[in-house]
Amino acid sequence: MNLTPPDSTISPPSSRRAASGRSVSKNSSAPSATEQNTAKPGVASVTDLTNKLSEYLTPSELKKIKEAYRFSDEKHLGQMRKSGEPYISHPIAVAEICADWKLDAQAIMAALLHDVMEDQDVQKDELIERFGAPVAALVDGLSKLDKLEFQSQIDVQAENFRKMLLAMARDVRVILVKLADRLHNMRTLGFMSSEKKRRIARETMEVYVPIAHRLGLNNIYRELQDLSFQHLYPLRYNTLAKAVKAARGNRREVVSKIMDSVKQALTNAGIEAQISGREKTLFGIYRKMRNKHLSFSQVLDVYGFRIIVDSFPNCYVTLGTLHALYKPMPGKFKDYIAIPKLNGYQSLHTTLIGPYGTPVEFQIRTQDMNHVAESGVAAHWLYKSEDAGISDLQHRTHAWLQSLLDIQRQTGDSAEFLEHVKVDLFPDSVYVFTPKSKIIALPRGATALDFAYTIHTHVGDQAIAAKINHEHAPLRSELRNGDIVEIVTSNGSRPSPNWLTFVRTGKARSAIRHHLRTINLSESIELGQHLLSQALMALNLPPSIPSLVEQRLLNESSAKSMDELHADIGVGKRMAALVARHIRGLVENEPSSSAPLVTRSGEILPNKMDPIVISGSEGAAVQLASCCMPIPGDRIVGHLRRDQGLTVHTAECEVAKRQRSKDSDRWIAVAWDTDLNRRFDCQLKILAHNDKGVLARVAAEIGESDANITYVNMDDDKDHSMMLLRFTVQVDDRIHLARLIRNLRRIPSVARVLRERS
Repeated sequence: MNLTPPDSTISPPSSRRAASGRSVSKNSSAPSATEQNTAKPGVASVTDLTNKLSEYLTPSELKKIKEAYRFSDEKHLGQMRKSGEPYISHPIAVAEICADWKLDAQAIMAALLHDVMEDQDVQKDELIERFGAPVAALVDGLSKLDKLEFQSQIDVQAENFRKMLLAMARDVRVILVKLADRLHNMRTLGFMSSEKKRRIARETMEVYVPIAHRLGLNNIYRELQDLSFQHLYPLRYNTLAKAVKAARGNRREVVSKIMDSVKQALTNAGIEAQISGREKTLFGIYRKMRNKHLSFSQVLDVYGFRIIVDSFPNCYVTLGTLHALYKPMPGKFKDYIAIPKLNGYQSLHTTLIGPYGTPVEFQIRTQDMNHVAESGVAAHWLYKSEDAGISDLQHRTHAWLQSLLDIQRQTGDSAEFLEHVKVDLFPDSVYVFTPKSKIIALPRGATALDFAYTIHTHVGDQAIAAKINHEHAPLRSELRNGDIVEIVTSNGSRPSPNWLTFVRTGKARSAIRHHLRTINLSESIELGQHLLSQALMALNLPPSIPSLVEQRLLNESSAKSMDELHADIGVGKRMAALVARHIRGLVENEPSSSAPLVTRSGEILPNKMDPIVISGSEGAAVQLASCCMPIPGDRIVGHLRRDQGLTVHTAECEVAKRQRSKDSDRWIAVAWDTDLNRRFDCQLKILAHNDKGVLARVAAEIGESDANITYVNMDDDKDHSMMLLRFTVQVDDRIHLARLIRNLRRIPSVARVLRERS
């Protein structure tokens, strides 16, 4: 059945709406998409789409798709792409890509309709009435939030991604259609301005490429990578493309010789196999050159071979045959069949030393493994089989999509949600085991605490230590492939703000931040109230806000209550000085846009405000920086870090100076309280003669000086006459510390005592 409607069935709409950023034909007698398709050979063909769909869809399904096409063609009539093609050619091309994956009729309809809500103001109710709720939900998940007002372009992008990813968590077809949409846009990106090319390419590389990899869509993943590379670094891309083209001729003889040798060896072993040569992608070559600081001539494994066999056991028989033919390179064998990648990918990888000493990579897999490797979750639609590999992939994908919903429930805003999700999209993984031998896959660099949160949020919240390979280890220990990990918990343990400095997974970060926001809410509200009052007084405004102004402030800042607004200020999500400016604008009846809540400004300086008083017992809303460990008597400054409250540094801290040069608006004046009721950590570095009993004498002197030792470390070099001792001690203030240092210097074996600042 042909989807192309006769000319008489399409009535041009009486008014043509121009989509934002897209050109629209001024000709009132614009031809239909069908006529334009026949006129322009480069435009996507509806006939080709029909032929693909008729291979696996029923006539009744094709009839519905035909109706969706007509509706989309009518709505987009007169709308043109930057290339000069009719806009309907884009939805057709997206639907063709989805048809290659053999997606169902609802997904194909959504592909044809994916821009009508965003560009042509079609309402969701109209789509539900004409095409059903499932199709309308898919199109809605693919539509951006252009009609809402946001405070910055970053917020717009983050909220659009959150909407798309949550829709994807409910129905994975959303992201499949979106990836097809992005792929076609990247293929036709050449007509955009250079700045827009770079912005779209960077967005593709940062978000869509990792998602495609995470879902196992390797063909899309590789093509999006190369297209992004081409538009981000056109000169590097073109130079590398020429080098690869030249190298093909030089290496053709080697490739041909290896292919013949492998075919003969497998035939002698009685193995039927399909052997194909493959070339690394240009971005893959570029990444290897950049990461390993190599020239192109030093990247020897530009070419590789893929061997597809008929059964699982023959994968390992083929591996043995290859290792008998050529010598394997040590450490270059990976078994992704026994332990599949996170995205369900299964294959044996080995690198051998081929003729003339050239390293050659081989991938060995079955036909079913190849289906999953190339098409990922789309294999569910491509190959209607009960293959265990595909079922396992669906299970893994469902678990990841469910984790998106968990992160959403615990996340404060769209930007934070996107940050957490990006972390989990890193392709490199490490595989560890629970004590019951269950395999857990984590991002490279994940810690024991990440493992705890992967098991369950409550396990992470109550973790106090870990056992790695049956030996005790701290929670921040980085995990390696094959580690057996066990978590030690305590009912009294709670997450610490310091955990955010070393956890790697999005689930762990969102759970810790959610706990800190919930538990420390009253402290954050109190701190926020104090900061806002100071900012208002700096503008000669009373700290109390009139009720009418307060209501307008809440409406325009999207806060549900003043407590929520104060808490946001207390944890650093909003700047007190900018909220105060916004209030001044409301009081003076100025437009609210003149005082944005989130843009940076240096108008109000910390020295105009009374300092925040620090007693050291404020709780998690106020933290003393671990880099410089301030104690009473030090000159101090305060840094409002996003979602982590107020961090106090010494005024001389090098870390603080670097951060302040980048983000001066988040620094406020702070001062020590006169009434302090706790002790403060401080680091000492002691250079001493390597005499007998010197460590005991130093420790005894610290105790006699009424200080407490919390940590001690000494160098391992016993052969030298001098030794270096490092102590973390608890003191009352700088006067107490000075007295302690004087007492330590009186010890005969001690040559030097310094207060250490990281």
